[in-house]
Amino acid sequence: MAGAFAGPGCSRELIARAYREACAVELAALKPGNVHQYADGHGMCMADFIMSAQASAFPLTDPSLSLGERLFRSVEATRSAVGCNTNLGILLLCAPLVHALLDRGAVGGLRERLSSVLRRADRQDTDWLFRAIRLASPAGLGESQRHDVGGVADAPLADVMAYAAPWDRIARAYTDGYTDLFDYAAPLLARFMEQWGDEPWAATALYMDLLGRFPDTHIARKHGDSVAEGIRRRAAPLARALLHCARPQDSRESLLRLDREFKREDINPGTSADFTVAGLLILRLEPMCSLLQPITGFPRAFGPRTVGVRT
Repeated sequence: MAGAFAGPGCSRELIARAYREACAVELAALKPGNVHQYADGHGMCMADFIMSAQASAFPLTDPSLSLGERLFRSVEATRSAVGCNTNLGILLLCAPLVHALLDRGAVGGLRERLSSVLRRADRQDTDWLFRAIRLASPAGLGESQRHDVGGVADAPLADVMAYAAPWDRIARAYTDGYTDLFDYAAPLLARFMEQWGDEPWAATALYMDLLGRFPDTHIARKHGDSVAEGIRRRAAPLARALLHCARPQDSRESLLRLDREFKREDINPGTSADFTVAGLLILRLEPMCSLLQPITGFPRAFGPRTVGVRT
Protein backbone atom coordinates (compact mmCIF):
# COMPACT_ATOMS: atom_id res chain seq x y z
CA MET A 1 0.00 0.00 0.00
CA ALA A 2 2.33 2.69 -1.27
CA GLY A 3 1.77 6.38 -0.55
CA ALA A 4 0.10 6.12 2.84
CA PHE A 5 -1.61 9.25 4.11
CA ALA A 6 -0.89 11.34 7.16
CA GLY A 7 0.01 14.91 7.96
CA PRO A 8 1.67 17.19 10.49
CA GLY A 9 -1.13 16.49 12.98
CA CYS A 10 -1.78 12.91 11.86
CA SER A 11 1.43 10.90 11.63
CA ARG A 12 2.08 7.28 12.36
CA GLU A 13 3.56 8.46 15.65
CA LEU A 14 0.34 10.14 16.74
CA ILE A 15 -1.87 7.25 15.65
CA ALA A 16 0.28 4.83 17.66
CA ARG A 17 0.10 7.15 20.65
CA ALA A 18 -3.69 7.42 20.34
CA TYR A 19 -4.01 3.63 20.32
CA ARG A 20 -1.76 3.18 23.34
CA GLU A 21 -3.58 5.91 25.24
CA ALA A 22 -6.96 4.32 24.50
CA CYS A 23 -5.69 0.98 25.81
CA ALA A 24 -4.18 2.64 28.91
CA VAL A 25 -7.38 4.53 29.78
CA GLU A 26 -9.44 1.36 29.41
CA LEU A 27 -7.07 -0.41 31.83
CA ALA A 28 -7.40 2.46 34.31
CA ALA A 29 -11.20 2.07 34.24
CA LEU A 30 -12.92 -0.13 36.81
CA LYS A 31 -14.59 -2.79 34.65
CA PRO A 32 -16.30 -5.59 36.59
CA GLY A 33 -15.19 -8.99 35.35
CA ASN A 34 -12.36 -7.61 33.25
CA VAL A 35 -8.69 -6.82 33.99
CA HIS A 36 -8.15 -3.27 35.28
CA GLN A 37 -5.98 -1.24 37.62
CA TYR A 38 -7.98 -2.32 40.67
CA ALA A 39 -7.74 -6.10 40.11
CA ASP A 40 -6.25 -8.76 37.86
CA GLY A 41 -8.32 -11.68 36.60
CA HIS A 42 -8.65 -14.79 34.45
CA GLY A 43 -4.94 -15.63 34.75
CA MET A 44 -3.91 -12.24 33.34
CA CYS A 45 -2.66 -9.02 34.91
CA MET A 46 -2.55 -5.38 33.94
CA ALA A 47 1.11 -5.66 32.90
CA ASP A 48 0.13 -8.21 30.23
CA PHE A 49 -2.21 -5.71 28.62
CA ILE A 50 0.27 -2.84 28.84
CA MET A 51 2.89 -4.99 27.12
CA SER A 52 0.32 -6.05 24.52
CA ALA A 53 -0.52 -2.44 23.64
CA GLN A 54 3.14 -1.51 23.39
CA ALA A 55 4.01 -4.54 21.25
CA SER A 56 1.05 -4.28 18.88
CA ALA A 57 1.15 -0.51 18.28
CA PHE A 58 4.03 -0.61 15.79
CA PRO A 59 2.63 -3.23 13.36
CA LEU A 60 -0.87 -1.81 13.85
CA THR A 61 0.28 1.54 12.42
CA ASP A 62 2.59 0.24 9.68
CA PRO A 63 1.57 2.18 6.52
CA SER A 64 2.77 -0.60 4.21
CA LEU A 65 0.32 -3.28 5.40
CA SER A 66 -3.07 -4.34 4.10
CA LEU A 67 -5.95 -4.43 6.56
CA GLY A 68 -5.73 -8.18 7.08
CA GLU A 69 -1.98 -8.30 7.45
CA ARG A 70 -2.13 -5.32 9.83
CA LEU A 71 -4.39 -7.38 12.06
CA PHE A 72 -2.27 -10.53 11.84
CA ARG A 73 1.04 -8.78 12.50
CA SER A 74 -0.45 -7.02 15.53
CA VAL A 75 -1.73 -10.31 16.96
CA GLU A 76 1.63 -11.91 16.19
CA ALA A 77 3.49 -9.15 18.06
CA THR A 78 1.15 -9.52 21.04
CA ARG A 79 1.62 -13.27 21.14
CA SER A 80 5.40 -12.87 21.07
CA ALA A 81 5.26 -10.35 23.91
CA VAL A 82 2.88 -12.02 26.37
CA GLY A 83 2.28 -15.55 25.08
CA CYS A 84 -1.52 -15.43 25.28
CA ASN A 85 -4.59 -13.75 23.79
CA THR A 86 -5.05 -10.41 25.53
CA ASN A 87 -6.31 -8.17 22.73
CA LEU A 88 -7.76 -9.98 19.69
CA GLY A 89 -11.12 -8.21 20.04
CA ILE A 90 -9.43 -4.86 20.58
CA LEU A 91 -7.34 -5.34 17.45
CA LEU A 92 -10.31 -6.54 15.40
CA LEU A 93 -12.08 -3.25 16.16
CA CYS A 94 -9.06 -0.93 16.13
CA ALA A 95 -7.25 -2.21 13.03
CA PRO A 96 -9.91 -0.96 10.57
CA LEU A 97 -10.02 2.43 12.33
CA VAL A 98 -6.26 2.82 12.05
CA HIS A 99 -6.30 1.53 8.49
CA ALA A 100 -8.95 4.13 7.63
CA LEU A 101 -6.45 6.89 8.42
CA LEU A 102 -3.52 5.23 6.67
CA ASP A 103 -5.29 4.01 3.51
CA ARG A 104 -4.68 6.27 0.53
CA GLY A 105 -7.89 5.05 -1.12
CA ALA A 106 -10.16 6.37 1.64
CA VAL A 107 -11.46 9.95 1.88
CA GLY A 108 -13.69 12.02 4.15
CA GLY A 109 -14.23 11.76 7.88
CA LEU A 110 -13.29 8.74 9.95
CA ARG A 111 -16.65 7.04 9.50
CA GLU A 112 -16.66 7.53 5.74
CA ARG A 113 -13.07 6.35 5.44
CA LEU A 114 -13.84 3.29 7.56
CA SER A 115 -16.82 2.34 5.37
CA SER A 116 -14.61 2.53 2.29
CA VAL A 117 -11.96 0.34 3.91
CA LEU A 118 -14.46 -2.31 4.98
CA ARG A 119 -16.13 -2.40 1.55
CA ARG A 120 -12.80 -2.97 -0.20
CA ALA A 121 -11.49 -5.71 2.10
CA ASP A 122 -10.96 -8.82 -0.04
CA ARG A 123 -10.42 -12.56 0.30
CA GLN A 124 -6.76 -12.07 1.08
CA ASP A 125 -7.75 -9.90 4.04
CA THR A 126 -10.01 -12.76 5.15
CA ASP A 127 -7.08 -15.17 4.95
CA TRP A 128 -4.98 -12.92 7.19
CA LEU A 129 -7.95 -12.61 9.57
CA PHE A 130 -8.30 -16.38 9.84
CA ARG A 131 -4.57 -16.69 10.52
CA ALA A 132 -4.80 -14.03 13.24
CA ILE A 133 -7.72 -15.76 14.96
CA ARG A 134 -6.01 -19.14 14.84
CA LEU A 135 -2.88 -17.63 16.36
CA ALA A 136 -4.80 -15.84 19.13
CA SER A 137 -6.93 -18.95 19.80
CA PRO A 138 -9.72 -17.14 21.72
CA ALA A 139 -11.86 -18.95 24.27
CA GLY A 140 -15.14 -20.42 23.04
CA LEU A 141 -14.20 -20.21 19.34
CA GLY A 142 -15.63 -23.59 18.27
CA GLU A 143 -16.25 -24.54 14.64
CA SER A 144 -18.52 -23.22 11.93
CA GLN A 145 -20.25 -24.90 9.00
CA ARG A 146 -19.35 -21.95 6.79
CA HIS A 147 -16.29 -19.69 6.75
CA ASP A 148 -14.58 -21.69 9.49
CA VAL A 149 -11.38 -19.97 10.61
CA GLY A 150 -9.63 -23.34 10.66
CA GLY A 151 -10.13 -23.72 6.92
CA VAL A 152 -9.35 -21.83 3.74
CA ALA A 153 -10.63 -18.28 3.27
CA ASP A 154 -13.31 -18.56 0.59
CA ALA A 155 -15.03 -15.15 0.65
CA PRO A 156 -14.35 -11.43 1.05
CA LEU A 157 -14.20 -10.11 4.61
CA ALA A 158 -17.65 -8.49 4.42
CA ASP A 159 -19.32 -11.83 3.60
CA VAL A 160 -17.54 -13.64 6.41
CA MET A 161 -18.45 -11.00 8.96
CA ALA A 162 -22.07 -10.88 7.77
CA TYR A 163 -22.31 -14.62 8.40
CA ALA A 164 -20.94 -14.25 11.95
CA ALA A 165 -22.84 -11.04 12.78
CA PRO A 166 -25.93 -12.67 14.40
CA TRP A 167 -23.85 -14.06 17.27
CA ASP A 168 -20.79 -11.77 17.35
CA ARG A 169 -21.05 -8.01 17.97
CA ILE A 170 -17.58 -7.34 16.57
CA ALA A 171 -18.51 -9.07 13.33
CA ARG A 172 -21.72 -7.05 13.29
CA ALA A 173 -19.70 -3.84 13.60
CA TYR A 174 -17.88 -4.78 10.39
CA THR A 175 -21.20 -5.15 8.58
CA ASP A 176 -22.90 -1.93 9.74
CA GLY A 177 -19.95 0.46 9.64
CA TYR A 178 -19.50 0.56 13.43
CA THR A 179 -22.95 2.06 13.93
CA ASP A 180 -23.09 1.31 17.66
CA LEU A 181 -19.71 2.93 18.17
CA PHE A 182 -20.22 6.09 16.11
CA ASP A 183 -23.89 6.70 16.91
CA TYR A 184 -23.94 5.62 20.54
CA ALA A 185 -20.73 4.64 22.33
CA ALA A 186 -18.45 7.50 21.29
CA PRO A 187 -21.08 10.23 21.92
CA LEU A 188 -21.93 8.71 25.31
CA LEU A 189 -18.24 8.61 26.23
CA ALA A 190 -17.89 12.27 25.25
CA ARG A 191 -20.96 13.12 27.37
CA PHE A 192 -19.44 11.42 30.42
CA MET A 193 -16.17 13.23 29.84
CA GLU A 194 -17.96 16.58 29.73
CA GLN A 195 -19.98 15.69 32.80
CA TRP A 196 -17.13 14.43 34.99
CA GLY A 197 -13.85 15.50 33.38
CA ASP A 198 -12.40 12.09 34.21
CA GLU A 199 -11.65 9.77 31.30
CA PRO A 200 -11.13 6.47 33.19
CA TRP A 201 -14.46 6.90 34.99
CA ALA A 202 -16.11 7.88 31.70
CA ALA A 203 -14.73 4.62 30.27
CA THR A 204 -16.13 2.71 33.26
CA ALA A 205 -19.56 4.21 32.66
CA LEU A 206 -19.46 3.36 28.96
CA TYR A 207 -18.37 -0.21 29.70
CA MET A 208 -21.17 -0.67 32.22
CA ASP A 209 -23.73 0.86 29.88
CA LEU A 210 -22.72 -1.50 27.06
CA LEU A 211 -22.73 -4.48 29.43
CA GLY A 212 -26.16 -3.55 30.78
CA ARG A 213 -27.60 -2.89 27.32
CA PHE A 214 -26.33 -5.80 25.19
CA PRO A 215 -25.58 -9.44 26.12
CA ASP A 216 -21.79 -9.68 25.87
CA THR A 217 -20.95 -12.03 23.01
CA HIS A 218 -17.63 -13.11 24.54
CA ILE A 219 -19.60 -14.38 27.54
CA ALA A 220 -22.14 -15.99 25.22
CA ARG A 221 -19.46 -17.88 23.28
CA LYS A 222 -17.95 -19.24 26.48
CA HIS A 223 -20.99 -19.77 28.72
CA GLY A 224 -24.07 -19.56 26.49
CA ASP A 225 -26.74 -17.00 25.65
CA SER A 226 -28.74 -17.41 28.86
CA VAL A 227 -25.70 -16.64 31.03
CA ALA A 228 -24.86 -13.60 28.90
CA GLU A 229 -28.41 -12.31 29.29
CA GLY A 230 -28.28 -12.91 33.04
CA ILE A 231 -25.07 -10.89 33.30
CA ARG A 232 -26.67 -8.08 31.30
CA ARG A 233 -29.55 -7.93 33.77
CA ARG A 234 -27.19 -7.88 36.75
CA ALA A 235 -25.16 -5.04 35.24
CA ALA A 236 -28.10 -2.89 34.15
CA PRO A 237 -29.02 -1.33 37.55
CA LEU A 238 -25.44 -0.19 38.19
CA ALA A 239 -25.19 1.12 34.64
CA ARG A 240 -28.37 3.18 35.10
CA ALA A 241 -27.10 4.56 38.41
CA LEU A 242 -23.87 5.70 36.78
CA LEU A 243 -25.77 7.54 34.05
CA HIS A 244 -27.22 9.97 36.57
CA CYS A 245 -24.64 10.22 39.35
CA ALA A 246 -22.65 13.36 40.07
CA ARG A 247 -19.63 11.48 41.45
CA PRO A 248 -18.91 8.16 39.71
CA GLN A 249 -16.31 7.40 42.38
CA ASP A 250 -19.20 6.81 44.79
CA SER A 251 -19.99 3.63 42.81
CA ARG A 252 -16.54 2.13 43.33
CA GLU A 253 -17.41 -0.32 46.12
CA SER A 254 -20.50 -1.59 44.30
CA LEU A 255 -18.49 -2.08 41.12
CA LEU A 256 -15.68 -3.85 42.98
CA ARG A 257 -18.20 -6.16 44.62
CA LEU A 258 -19.63 -7.03 41.19
CA ASP A 259 -16.10 -7.49 39.88
CA ARG A 260 -15.37 -10.09 42.56
CA GLU A 261 -18.64 -11.90 41.86
CA PHE A 262 -18.01 -12.06 38.12
CA LYS A 263 -14.47 -13.33 38.52
CA ARG A 264 -15.55 -16.03 40.96
CA GLU A 265 -17.97 -17.17 38.25
CA ASP A 266 -15.29 -16.94 35.51
CA ILE A 267 -17.25 -14.17 33.77
CA ASN A 268 -15.20 -11.90 31.52
CA PRO A 269 -17.23 -9.33 29.50
CA GLY A 270 -14.50 -9.05 26.88
CA THR A 271 -16.65 -7.66 24.06
CA SER A 272 -17.84 -4.76 26.23
CA ALA A 273 -14.20 -3.97 27.07
CA ASP A 274 -13.20 -4.17 23.39
CA PHE A 275 -15.92 -1.70 22.41
CA THR A 276 -14.79 0.62 25.19
CA VAL A 277 -11.27 0.75 23.76
CA ALA A 278 -12.65 1.36 20.27
CA GLY A 279 -14.83 4.23 21.54
CA LEU A 280 -11.81 5.82 23.21
CA LEU A 281 -9.82 5.44 20.01
CA ILE A 282 -12.54 6.98 17.83
CA LEU A 283 -12.54 10.14 19.94
CA ARG A 284 -8.78 10.40 19.40
CA LEU A 285 -8.70 9.59 15.67
CA GLU A 286 -11.71 11.57 14.47
CA PRO A 287 -10.00 15.00 14.74
CA MET A 288 -7.02 13.72 12.74
CA CYS A 289 -9.02 13.20 9.54
CA SER A 290 -9.02 16.90 8.68
CA LEU A 291 -5.21 16.95 8.82
CA LEU A 292 -4.50 14.24 6.24
CA GLN A 293 -2.11 14.77 3.35
CA PRO A 294 0.28 12.47 1.44
CA ILE A 295 3.58 11.69 3.13
CA THR A 296 6.54 9.41 2.58
CA GLY A 297 8.78 7.77 5.14
CA PHE A 298 7.99 5.79 8.24
CA PRO A 299 8.68 7.80 11.42
CA ARG A 300 9.49 6.01 14.64
CA ALA A 301 6.59 5.19 16.99
CA PHE A 302 5.99 7.03 20.22
CA GLY A 303 5.92 5.20 23.51
CA PRO A 304 2.65 5.36 25.47
CA ARG A 305 1.80 8.43 27.46
CA THR A 306 1.33 7.64 31.11
CA VAL A 307 -2.29 7.78 32.21
CA GLY A 308 -2.79 8.83 35.80
CA VAL A 309 -4.45 6.41 38.18
CA ARG A 310 -7.81 7.70 39.36
CA THR A 311 -9.31 6.73 42.69
